[in-house]
Amino acid sequence: MHVPDGFINAPTSAVTGVVAAGALAVSLRGARRELGEERAAPLAGLVAAFIFAVQMLNFPVAAGTSGHLLGGALAAILVGPYTAVLCVSVVLLMQGVLFADGGLTALGVNITDMALTTTVVSYAVFRGLLAVLPRTRRSVTAASFVAALVSVPAAAVVFTLIYAVGGTTNVSLGKVATAMIGVHVLIGIGEAVITALTVGAVVAVRPDLVYGARGLRQRLRLRVNGELVDAPTDAPAPVAARTSRRTLWITGLVTSLVLAGFVSFYASAHPDGLEKVAHDQGIDKKAERHASADSPLADYGVRDVSDARLSGGLAGVIGVGVTVVAGSAVFWAVRRRRSVPAEA
Repeated sequence: MHVPDGFINAPTSAVTGVVAAGALAVSLRGARRELGEERAAPLAGLVAAFIFAVQMLNFPVAAGTSGHLLGGALAAILVGPYTAVLCVSVVLLMQGVLFADGGLTALGVNITDMALTTTVVSYAVFRGLLAVLPRTRRSVTAASFVAALVSVPAAAVVFTLIYAVGGTTNVSLGKVATAMIGVHVLIGIGEAVITALTVGAVVAVRPDLVYGARGLRQRLRLRVNGELVDAPTDAPAPVAARTSRRTLWITGLVTSLVLAGFVSFYASAHPDGLEKVAHDQGIDKKAERHASADSPLADYGVRDVSDARLSGGLAGVIGVGVTVVAGSAVFWAVRRRRSVPAEA
């Protein structure tokens, strides 16, 4: 759903840029509380890198159309909503500057739509569901599925509203809304599956590191006469960790590198939901050439590397590396600001 330059006019792009800047400012303050300890910064950077990698894996959703992870729900549940806005924004910035994916003048539109909207909607749904569900691992996973599912068509609605205000082509708003929401409901299913599987996997081994699972408890069980029975207590114990933080980080980084460097070659080549709708409805008539079109990594390939598999794989690995370094640096700096006392 990366909006290119030229889809939205300059005044509307400027307004969304202000909205995005305000959201980032608020998120920087909020992330200081969410990044409670210094070791959380590399984990947040890893989440950004993982989102970058999985966004390279377009999956088919309908005839001639594909979709990819947006990542707001996944990041919000794993590291918190404020940090999530920053995570997805880092990804969007890397994609726009290095890979010519998503217009630079449309960066405010993309942050507002893909980072802010998906995070706010998904986390609200997630917390609402956990308020009525038992505080168990299954509830966290189920709530993450529904939250991610809802977040994608919500982003499609917001894009439609932005287009209604500042679209550069004269296309029926009803047609745009119907096409965008319809295809992104399908993409939302893929988003929900990826999000639930990832959250479920992390909760299974380190529930204490999942922001949305904080306070998750399990009932103590005792073995009596060879059988496990619930302990007679009203104070269940915290769910135990099954792997170290370092092991989780290394596993996540290796997984991201494999996804971006190898699996991405087998991703669907069909246009994503926005590209398909833009082409079919004529929204792309005034699309502009990307300012980073001459980047050596444009279109997720390495210039002068003729082998498509090697070119795409190298670009993916570079993207993951740059994103994890940039993201970790941002979150480390945010966390450091938290520990510096305010001046009188």
